Amino acid sequence: MKLFYAAGASSLAPHILLEESSLTYVVEKVNLDTKTWNEGQNDYKLINPKSYVPALETDSGKIITECAVILEYIAKKVTTRNLIAEYDSQTYWQQRMWLNYIATELHKNFISSFRKGNWLPNTVNSKQLVYERVLPRPEFIDQKLDRKNYLVNNRFSAPDAYLFVITNWIRRLEYGFDKLVNLESFDKNMRKRSAIGRVLKQEGKAHSLQDESN
Repeated sequence: MKLFYAAGASSLAPHILLEESSLTYVVEKVNLDTKTWNEGQNDYKLINPKSYVPALETDSGKIITECAVILEYIAKKVTTRNLIAEYDSQTYWQQRMWLNYIATELHKNFISSFRKGNWLPNTVNSKQLVYERVLPRPEFIDQKLDRKNYLVNNRFSAPDAYLFVITNWIRRLEYGFDKLVNLESFDKNMRKRSAIGRVLKQEGKAHSLQDESN
């Protein structure tokens, strides 16, 4: 499989899950400013006409997009790690609920229409607007994580990789965890996982969040 990613973007979640899964995969870094990959030689819109990451090329050569869908696809390829539960079980629907909630209520709301050049807010006004809009959602998750390390059955699964993207964004945007002590604990616990350490090292520095109007 081939994962198309940009450092620090939501593609971090399937990158983590691929590393956790021990599946064979390769990665291709996408430049989201120029919409190219392979060091500018290839047009990324030919991979994903929506021009955002992640995109996953499967073993059969088909392209899958949308983070939550890619996460479930990867998890279903692994039968020994319980990255997602058996279809129609109570645990499966809990995991699907979290994947959908993170995709629609958190991921989408972090993408500010007032940003300049990046997918995350990078002006003073856009950062504040996103903070006000997003905060109730992580507060809800923080309550659900009370005295737990992971979202479902207190065991690592696909939604946790997605949630780590969000806590990583909270940290990068310097919003702080004053009202989110359980999420901060979740974030710290996830960073102890060896697979996540390898992925963060491999992806390297994410794009700048500096206000480009300065």
